[in-house]
Amino acid sequence: MNQTTQHDLIGIADVAAKIPGFISKVPSLLSGLKQAYLRTPNTPAGLGIAFEKAVMRNPDGNALLFEDQRYTYTELNEWANQIGHYYLALGAQKGDVIAVMIENRPELVASIIALAKIGVTAALLNTSQSGKALAHSINLVSPIAVIAGEECRQAVDDVRQELQLPAERFYWFADQATRADAGKAPQGYLNLAEAIDPFPAFNTPTTHSVKGKDGLFYIYTSGTTGLPKAVIFTNSRWTLAYGTYGHVLNLNSSDVMYVTLPLYHATGTVVCWCGVIAGAAALAIRRKYSTSAFWQDVQKFDASAIGYVGELCRYLMDAPPSALEKGHRVKKMIGNGMRPNIWNKFKQRFGIEEVLELYASSEGNVGFSNVFNFDNTVGFSPTPYAIIQFDKEKNEPVRNAEGWCIKVKKGETGLLVGKITRRSPFDGYTDAEKNKAVIIKDLFKQGDAYFNTGDLVRDIGFRHAQFVDRLGDTFRWKGENVSTTEVENALSEYEKIAEAVVYGVEIPHTNGRAGMAAITLAGGAALDEADCGKMAAEFRKCLPAYAVPLFLRVQQQAETTGTFKYQKSKLKEQAFNPNATDERLLVLLPNSAAYCDLTAEIFDNIQAYKYRF
Repeated sequence: MNQTTQHDLIGIADVAAKIPGFISKVPSLLSGLKQAYLRTPNTPAGLGIAFEKAVMRNPDGNALLFEDQRYTYTELNEWANQIGHYYLALGAQKGDVIAVMIENRPELVASIIALAKIGVTAALLNTSQSGKALAHSINLVSPIAVIAGEECRQAVDDVRQELQLPAERFYWFADQATRADAGKAPQGYLNLAEAIDPFPAFNTPTTHSVKGKDGLFYIYTSGTTGLPKAVIFTNSRWTLAYGTYGHVLNLNSSDVMYVTLPLYHATGTVVCWCGVIAGAAALAIRRKYSTSAFWQDVQKFDASAIGYVGELCRYLMDAPPSALEKGHRVKKMIGNGMRPNIWNKFKQRFGIEEVLELYASSEGNVGFSNVFNFDNTVGFSPTPYAIIQFDKEKNEPVRNAEGWCIKVKKGETGLLVGKITRRSPFDGYTDAEKNKAVIIKDLFKQGDAYFNTGDLVRDIGFRHAQFVDRLGDTFRWKGENVSTTEVENALSEYEKIAEAVVYGVEIPHTNGRAGMAAITLAGGAALDEADCGKMAAEFRKCLPAYAVPLFLRVQQQAETTGTFKYQKSKLKEQAFNPNATDERLLVLLPNSAAYCDLTAEIFDNIQAYKYRF
C-alpha cells in the first residue's frame, strides 16, 4: 500500500463516526478477545477446540462446500475424527509432524482438522513446489509421514528417494470425493480413505490436551537464503487470530465464505477460515483461483463473504463486467493487499460494504485488522508495537544520542516492530540463527526485545497504519514471497549464465513486483533464439510459476560494492526501460513460450497496460 495524503490520517472524530457501524460487532468481538487474551502457552487452545465448539453450535449446518460436495459440521468432524484416531493408533504423539500436500479440496481440510485435534503439527506444503525445494521443505521438519493427494503424487515421487521416511509412511488420497469412493492407491502408497474406515467417528480424546504452545502447522515462506523456511504457527497464535479478526468479521451460521486462496498460506487457512469457524459458517473453496469462474461460484455457493489478496482484486477489476457480479450476497471481504487506487472502485462495482484489510506475517507477533472499516488502511492493532525511524542506506534503525530508537510521528513512515511479551511471543522459524537475526534488542530501554517485521508502514493515527514497502531481498509477486537467492541459484544452473542478480520491478497496474534478473554470461557465450525458448522452459521447470523472472538484463559484468554486495538499487531504478540502458533486455510476455527482445514499442505497450501480466 503506497503512502497517501493527509486525508487518510485518522483521529478520534473519525473513529467516533464509525462507532454506529461498529456496535453490532461488539458482542462477538468481546467474546473473541476474551478467548484470545485469556490464553497462555499452557492452556488448552487452538483450531481443534474451536472447531468442536462450532460443531456443537451448528451440527447440521454446512461446514464445507467444494464443487458439488457438501459436508455438515457433524460430517466433517466425524471424518476428521476417523483420521485422528487412525494416526493415534499408529502411535502419533503430540509434537510429531506430518507433511500434507493436497490442493484446495475437502481431503486437505479434513486432514488439517484431524491433526489439530491430536496435537500433530501439519506441515502445509506448497503444492507448486517440486524438486530440491520440495525435498528440503519436507526434510526440514522431520515428519513421521506424508499425506499426498493424487494431483501432487508425481512431485512427491520425484523426490521420494531424498526423503528421510520409511516406505510405509506415504499416504494417498484419490483426486475425487473419497468419502463416496476411496479409489485405488498407486504402488508405494497407503490409501488413507480406506485405512480410516474402521476407526471411530467420535471426538478424539486428545483435543483438550493440545495447548497454546503446541505447534498447529508449519507454513513455508521464502527467505533470503534461497530455500523455503518453515515457520511454526502455534495453537496460541491461531487462537489469537480466531479471537480477533476472526470474530471481527462477525459471520453466523447463515453465512458462506468463498475462498480461492491456497490453504497452505496463512491468509487462506488462518485469516479466512478462522472467521468461518468463529461464526459456525460455511467455507466454500475452489481448487485454484479462476477469474472467469469467480462470480459463478459466488452465485453457486450463495456466498456472503470472500477472501482476497491484492492480485485477486486486480484480476476481478480487469475482467469485463458480468451480470453475475451483481445480485449476490457478498457484502464483506477479508484479506490483504488491496490497492488504494482501486479500493473504492472495487467496493462500488461489486457492492462490497466492508473490506477487512489486515496485516500479519506468518512468523511475526504483530497484527492489524480494519475493525472500523476505514479505507486504505491495514487497520487497527491491539498488540504492542512501534513504528520507528529507519535508515534504508545503512539498513538499520535510527538511534538518538542516548542510543534509543525513535518513534515516527503521525503521518510518517518507519519500520514496524512488534514487542515480544508473554502474550505476544515470537514463535519464529525452525532456524535458530534466523530467529536471532530478526530480533532487535534494547530499543527503548535496556532489556526490551522487538520482532523486526522488515516492513515499512505509515502511522496514520489512532493505532492505524498503512503498508508502504518491504525491506530486504525478497519481493512479492502474485501474492507470493519470492526469494531472490532461490531464483539466482536456479538461473545460474543454465549453462550459459555465469551469474545472476535478481530483484523486483514494478509493472504499471499490477500488485507487488515482478521478477527481473541481471545476468552475466559465461566467457564468450551469447544468447540466441534457441536459448530464449530453452531458458523459459528450464526456469519454469525448476521454479514456481510466480518466481520465474519476467525480465532479463544481459550484463557484461555485475556491479558490486566494496564489500562485494550487488548494487541492486541502480538496477531497480532502471528496471526494464530500454531508454535507461544500452544493455540487452529480454521479456517473457504473457502466454509466451520464449523470451523476446524488449523493444521500445513493447516497453510502451507494457506502460499502456496492453499486456496482462
